[in-house]
Amino acid sequence: MSDSQVVVNGRPRPLAGVPTHTNALDFVRGLGLTGAKEGCAEGECGACAVLVLRPDGARSRWTSINACLVPAAALDGQEVVTAEGLGRPDDLHPVQTEMALRGGSQCGYCTPGFVCSMAAEYYRPDRVDTDHADAEHGPNGFDLHAMGGNLCRCTGYRPIRDAAWALGTPPEADALAERQQLPAPGPAATRLAGSAGEFVRPTDLAEALDLLRDQPDAVVVAGATDWGVDANLRGRRAPYVVAIDRLPELRQVSTDGVVEIGSALTLSEAETALGGAVPLLDALWPLFASRLIRNGATIGGNLGTASPIGDLPPALLALDASVVLSSIEGDREVALADYFTGYRETVLRQGELIRSVRIPLPLAGLTGFHKISKRRFDDISSVAVGFALDVVDGTVVRARIGLGGVAATPIRALATEAALEGRPWSLESGETVEAAAEVLRGEGTPIDDQRASAAYRSAMLGNALRKLWTETVR
Repeated sequence: MSDSQVVVNGRPRPLAGVPTHTNALDFVRGLGLTGAKEGCAEGECGACAVLVLRPDGARSRWTSINACLVPAAALDGQEVVTAEGLGRPDDLHPVQTEMALRGGSQCGYCTPGFVCSMAAEYYRPDRVDTDHADAEHGPNGFDLHAMGGNLCRCTGYRPIRDAAWALGTPPEADALAERQQLPAPGPAATRLAGSAGEFVRPTDLAEALDLLRDQPDAVVVAGATDWGVDANLRGRRAPYVVAIDRLPELRQVSTDGVVEIGSALTLSEAETALGGAVPLLDALWPLFASRLIRNGATIGGNLGTASPIGDLPPALLALDASVVLSSIEGDREVALADYFTGYRETVLRQGELIRSVRIPLPLAGLTGFHKISKRRFDDISSVAVGFALDVVDGTVVRARIGLGGVAATPIRALATEAALEGRPWSLESGETVEAAAEVLRGEGTPIDDQRASAAYRSAMLGNALRKLWTETVR
């Protein structure tokens, strides 16, 4: 469509002629808005962060994203604010003012990204003042994890934290706060074509499935947090891109009889929509990359990449989840344990999409998620373990354990599950847990790589079960 455009800092900017692989960062920098920077080109540093207006019920919400990953074409019809749009040199935004007053910037390379992530938290509708601060939250209710994906090499984080904790609430006359009171713009039915390929945003699932049938080489993108890395670092180009992130059929959540999560929901949206209904996922969310990534990455995208070190599959395997796959021929449901067939290979057929994930109810009473990585947050796991146990009168009656990072695919720890079921889970059950931990050490086929040795991975498996037992019975 020739009238495709994105509103940047209140001004419509045409998208006609923009190549399908051009990311939003390069697009805004091409407009002369050079505050956002490229630091890593893979969503790890946050120097590229910008704000985009996303739906929040009947209202909207300013959300920070990595502009280096999302295709510019995916923002057709949307509203974007960069650091330049927050304030001017003679009229700074409160976030910019506090960063300046408290010494939150030295070289300044990362500062615009920090400012945008901080502004997203500044405008968070449910942020309220508290009586005290802790390691993660300020007295103003500011959640420091909102900046978890922003890295700084020279300033040091304390001045940045101090700036965040000094922020008050937005004034009534704040234009960006007022904009949140109205709905976000709906998704545009986009079709951008050029010499570098074609980018299409269908209006509904039926149209998307028709496109995939007719375009067997199409690349499907939602948050593009995986494909964006390939485009940036590996020069990947797609002749035909189908964007599915705003399809209404893929954005539903239900907890009636079964928990069903639409595949196009971002991790942040799923967390909010579930509202604590699945405790095992609540343990997972904070450890899944950064808030910037979770604002873009989708449920379906994480499963679609079929990475053996993805964080979501081990938790979903422990929850006995299944995936609903849609094509023009209809839907089929596949147990997640049967979904992965090899390294980054799945049962997905040509023309199929992941429609949703289903988690059966009732949920197990004892759950846990352990991620072993070199950093506590914002890191790729060496080993990930999801636990879901039903314990009745001190005995394990049912056990499900999902593993990541120890085989070519995410797997169930079937031998360990069998070693636990029918045996005691109590303070006196140390011998049972030790025996099962030794079984868990032998699960999978771990390898040596740059993140960990095979021996370390095996040791961490056994320790994960011991840790779960210690946390739950002592």
